[in-house]
Amino acid sequence: MDAFCRLSGLDPLWDWNRTWYTANPDLTQCFQNTVLVWVPCFYLWLLAPFYCLHLYCHDSGRIRMSGLCTAKMVLGFLLASFGFVEFFYILLERSQEIQQHMVFLLSPIIRSMTILALCIIQLERIRGCRSSVFLFLFWVLAVVCSLVPLRAKIQLALDEGIASDIVRYLAFFSYFTIQLAELFLCCFADQNPCPVKDASFLSKILFWWFTLVVKGYRTPLAAEDLWTLREEDTSQKIISELQQEWTAECAKLQQEKALASGVALGSRLPDQAQLLRKLQKEQSSGFFLLRTLARKFGSYFLTGTLCIIFHDAFMFAIPQVLLLLSFMKDEDAPLWKGYFYATLMFLLSCLQSLFNHQYMYTCFTVGMRVKTAVMGLVYRKSLVINSSARRTCTVGEIVNLVSADTQKLMDFVVYFNAVWLAPIEIALCLFFLWQHLGPSALAGIATVILIFPLNGFIAKKRSKLQEVQMKFMDGRIRLMNEILNGIKILKFYAWEKAFLEQVLGYREKELKALKKSQILYSISIASFNSSSFLIAFAMFGVYVTIDARNVLDAQKVFVSMALINILKTPLSQLPFAISTSMQAMVSLRRLGKYLCSEELKPDNVSKASLTSAEQVVIENGTFSWSAEGQPCLKINVRVPRGSLVAVVGNVGSGKSSLLSAMLGETEKRNGSVTGSVAYVPQQAWIQNATVQDNITFGREKLKTWYNRVLEACALLPDLDILPAGDATEIGEKGLNLSGGQKQRVSLARAVYRKADVYLLDDPLSAVDAHVGQHIFDKVIGPKGVLRDKTRVLVTHGMSFLPQADLILVLVDGEITESGSYQELLSRNGAFAEFIRTFATNTERKESVMQRGSRRSNARLSMIDFMPFSRDLSQEQLITILVKLEMYKKYFKTIGLALIIPIVFLYAFQQGASLAYNYWLSMWADDPVVNGTQIDTDLKLTVFGALGFAQIAIFGTTVAISICGIIASRHLHTDLLINVLRSPMSFFESTPSGNLLNRFAKEIDAIDCMVPEGLKMMLSYVFKLMEVCIIVLMATPFAAVIILPLSFLYSFYVATSCQLRRLEAVSRSPIYTHFNETVQGASVIRAFGEQPRFILQANERVDFNQTSYFPRFVATWLAVNLEFVGNGVVLAASILSVMGKSTLSPGIVGLAVSHSLQVTGILSWIVRSWTDVENNIVSVERVNEYADTAKEASWTIEGSSLPLAWPQKGTIEFQDYGLQYRKGLELALKGITLNVQEREKVGIVGRTGAGKSSLALGIFRILEAAKGKIFVDGVNIADIGLHDLRSRITIIPQDPVLFSGSLRMNLDPFDTYSDEEMWSALELAHLKNFVSNLPDKLNYECSEGGENLLGQRQLVCLARALLRKTKILVLDEATAAVDLETDTLIQSTIRTQFEDCTVLTIAHRLNTIMDYTVIVMDRGHISEMDSPANLIAQRGQFYRMCREAGLV
Repeated sequence: MDAFCRLSGLDPLWDWNRTWYTANPDLTQCFQNTVLVWVPCFYLWLLAPFYCLHLYCHDSGRIRMSGLCTAKMVLGFLLASFGFVEFFYILLERSQEIQQHMVFLLSPIIRSMTILALCIIQLERIRGCRSSVFLFLFWVLAVVCSLVPLRAKIQLALDEGIASDIVRYLAFFSYFTIQLAELFLCCFADQNPCPVKDASFLSKILFWWFTLVVKGYRTPLAAEDLWTLREEDTSQKIISELQQEWTAECAKLQQEKALASGVALGSRLPDQAQLLRKLQKEQSSGFFLLRTLARKFGSYFLTGTLCIIFHDAFMFAIPQVLLLLSFMKDEDAPLWKGYFYATLMFLLSCLQSLFNHQYMYTCFTVGMRVKTAVMGLVYRKSLVINSSARRTCTVGEIVNLVSADTQKLMDFVVYFNAVWLAPIEIALCLFFLWQHLGPSALAGIATVILIFPLNGFIAKKRSKLQEVQMKFMDGRIRLMNEILNGIKILKFYAWEKAFLEQVLGYREKELKALKKSQILYSISIASFNSSSFLIAFAMFGVYVTIDARNVLDAQKVFVSMALINILKTPLSQLPFAISTSMQAMVSLRRLGKYLCSEELKPDNVSKASLTSAEQVVIENGTFSWSAEGQPCLKINVRVPRGSLVAVVGNVGSGKSSLLSAMLGETEKRNGSVTGSVAYVPQQAWIQNATVQDNITFGREKLKTWYNRVLEACALLPDLDILPAGDATEIGEKGLNLSGGQKQRVSLARAVYRKADVYLLDDPLSAVDAHVGQHIFDKVIGPKGVLRDKTRVLVTHGMSFLPQADLILVLVDGEITESGSYQELLSRNGAFAEFIRTFATNTERKESVMQRGSRRSNARLSMIDFMPFSRDLSQEQLITILVKLEMYKKYFKTIGLALIIPIVFLYAFQQGASLAYNYWLSMWADDPVVNGTQIDTDLKLTVFGALGFAQIAIFGTTVAISICGIIASRHLHTDLLINVLRSPMSFFESTPSGNLLNRFAKEIDAIDCMVPEGLKMMLSYVFKLMEVCIIVLMATPFAAVIILPLSFLYSFYVATSCQLRRLEAVSRSPIYTHFNETVQGASVIRAFGEQPRFILQANERVDFNQTSYFPRFVATWLAVNLEFVGNGVVLAASILSVMGKSTLSPGIVGLAVSHSLQVTGILSWIVRSWTDVENNIVSVERVNEYADTAKEASWTIEGSSLPLAWPQKGTIEFQDYGLQYRKGLELALKGITLNVQEREKVGIVGRTGAGKSSLALGIFRILEAAKGKIFVDGVNIADIGLHDLRSRITIIPQDPVLFSGSLRMNLDPFDTYSDEEMWSALELAHLKNFVSNLPDKLNYECSEGGENLLGQRQLVCLARALLRKTKILVLDEATAAVDLETDTLIQSTIRTQFEDCTVLTIAHRLNTIMDYTVIVMDRGHISEMDSPANLIAQRGQFYRMCREAGLV
């Protein structure tokens, strides 16, 4: 190359004297005209083939020609032509001595080769690539390589004047300008719906595509401002691929399990071994899940890992460049070297920032995809899990898997790399320290080794504590879920306090575990935060004591300190990474266990249509609820096509199990089931959607058929009552419908389906008798809409049996008799006896079937009158920056007495840190006399004393943790009390998903995230103050750079908080939908609607992710802040170089090594501050219910109410009026009424007449709008709600049980003895049943009392018998029970409550024929007398009796 340059009369390629050892450095002419010209072009030509291959493999569809693309093409063409023009110009001008100008001739030819860039621009456009990394790097290279010649040309022009060679100059300057323009255009890209998808390379690495920041700063963000998700982030894309892999993994696991169980059967293992095997299975299922996720997301995650490795390389390069300090010592060094080092440090810091944030971005993206994947898998699993597996996990636990455990996995993705990278970083730091300080570095290593085992032990201990905490949290959420579902019962029975105590009991245990864990964590943090001092102290101490000639100068001290500061990051990240990984393993195990639990076998029922005359066939069927459990059914059934089959039997005889078997919900031991079905469950399952959506259930609306279904199911009158007809939004679990309405909507859904087989599980029990008859005639019976279909009807109604084609009598899971009604009667078997026992009842009941057009019994609820436009699931979205109120509220709960000492402790600790750093710099500046420094021992002692003062940090972290626990305890208790003290209307208008979200996610955030964030933020804010003070001490001018930080920040916070809120609001619908699906899984399966529900779940998750995706671009702020921080480094270094004559190396070392920490500190402050900002929103959301309307107080202090009140049980209404909501007309108008002691009153009337409103009034579920109610002469408005509700009793329509012991369900306050309980159970005809239960009174009821299905109503009766108050209200309590139970209840009430006042809201007229009857009509009492007198008066009651055939 030198010879080639000499040929053109140029100097050699490289000359150190011209580039380094000079006051005016420059590159040689040869280097400028060869290497700098050729490098960019070689890059282009060598890598172009590979890039073209990449484009060929990834086609995203052609992009139309845009202005941007045209501009790039034109400029590229100009550049290439410049090369040709220059070539010909030289040829013409220097044609004589062309040999001497070979270098100058070759350069333009090579330059003109950039025409290749034009071809690549076109290829990119054709293959749909909107932004090009390849070309961006090419233009950057080209511009950087042109900078040196540009400087040389400008210098030459200044020295010789521009006229000497004007054409050359103009050509070069134009060429350079066009290159710059190309680079500038490469920074932009054609826009796409989600800007990150096709942002330009520069925009991607600096996150400039994140335009929401500015938008959110100007106006509050709304959901429509968010971008659509990239295709690769959508649920559909992620889960469809993952599902197949996971199914394959599961199959492997099942095989292993089958082999293991085979071994187990061969040799009976002891219990411990079996337990071990079970644990191993859980472990392996977690491992399988991790493996599946790694396969799917591993490759993208590795790109992030690559970024973090680059980041580490630049991070370790920076201390090596602290040669700046040796430059400060060297008096003769030219200034440009100082500027060179300063700029180099700035560039390395910038590159380090860029790679770090690309890594964080990748991790967040992977985390987001993992969250989507896990949510999708759990949701799909909940649709196929079988009954026995479903019983082991409650709805609350499943929701917890989706909320808490997915969050743990996301954290794991972010911190996983630290687990293996941190030890490598620590090793590198120690290696470089060894280079600087020799063997003394071993003292530092010893310190590190001491810190590690301590933290390993702490991490292990914390992992155990976390499992304990999660267990109590699960229990608390489960209990809250039940409280919210059964809140009406709690209010009627005045049981709120008992359940409040239970929840707070769980909470205390949870907080106790949290407190222990936090104290351990504080020890861990303290050991790490003081680690840099301990390491420095050990190393410097050993270094100066082993040899007097070992001198600590500025370079040694501050290069070592810079390395020790680097060492701090891996040291502090490692325990966090380990504990996050531990938590993630626990979560993976939980998720794996759930995802591997047993599924319903698709072959339980073959859904093929049968060609024969039979439609449902079960041959030699044996069924059980779980694979290991006892068989619950042994049957043979053949159901002829188009017949009506009635299934009868006592409670618990297996009627519902038979339908479950036909649906494939039970484990089939042997036998076969065939047919395609529609199903109506015993407890209607209603979605949170409009009435129409509930009925059409995913099918399109066929108007005439739809109206026919409504008419047949007697729903038309109800739609007239509902505010928006069939477009009325039904609350969660059908909150604003009565039991009867729910059941009819559920029936209409099945009828609308037009299926082959209808399985009807007692759909007529919850409706009034006359409506039942109407539905039987119009839908189920021989003349009904379904007359040609096969119908299997489980029923307790005797009147329908004569019209059935086939009756199956079930006893203990076996069919004892079958045949038509007449056949069975003539056989004189159990059935005939059963019929005769109830014959008297039946005759009366049949006559009670009211044939009038009495509207169905629509129970009025507070929501019926709400404006229908309000979508019940729409949580209120609160914008505005988190109000200072929230911080006030949070700190107020902690109390000033604790806050002030914490701030002082922080200030003290940081002051000590500042002093010890300043002391070091003074020590480093100490003059060296005869190769030694004086008073090293004293200096070391002072240094040690100042350093140890920093350990005060342990106190501060513990104090903050404890303050956080105090605050969260208060906030949780307030939230709980606020919710429990809310009136019923509040629960009917607030979906339980929203409330559960408050108790789970938001309280979790207040428990852990807020104190964590505050801890980090405070320590970094004080650290930043220390850095600023040090930098300003050395170079006061740096203040100018520090100011812009605050401006950038204000931009970002506004947007971040709004995105956090949007994300939280879009999270609730996911949980509500989840809740709904888990509860209605059997219905969804029966109708085959799984794909539609999966689609809905996908949409909800995607919507949630659209607001989550922009949130993690906190990176936008961090990148921009760090560039400003790097500016501080540059400023500190350059100002130090400028003040070389006045500043000592010690102070410069202190300033520069501290300014190097600014970027890290800034990004941590941002991260922790946004965490606090984002999570303080939780305080706001938890506090949201503090201002909603509350009920009257539960008890009134100093109340003079006698203990035995009410003694007589008289009730007096005086001009009583009641309304459901202010501004609506009164539901009860001027009721005046006297009920005497021991009087039995039956209240009848059509729907909406105000029957239930009377009961609500007596219990003050609704407060009086006017008038008064006196009980035993006491105005009930003057006493506490609990005093009132605990002294009167109701047997409600819906029997609600809570999970817990039977004893707790009967008597949550433990006020009654065992004898009293057993006698109550005996009177409620439950004594035999309970004595046969495994734990008797301590038998655990499952969630919602599902394991006591038929006995629930009797348990409610036992509650009433136990309380034995003077007033009893019966609310249609006999609607959903069989005849036998009904007779038992009626006779018990007649005998046991003989000396009480009884108010019955009558369901069937025959039950109140010996009562005083009140006939309600439109809120008035229209008639009141004994039944005989009323019939004689021939008024409304007479008409009702006549319709019922009683007269």
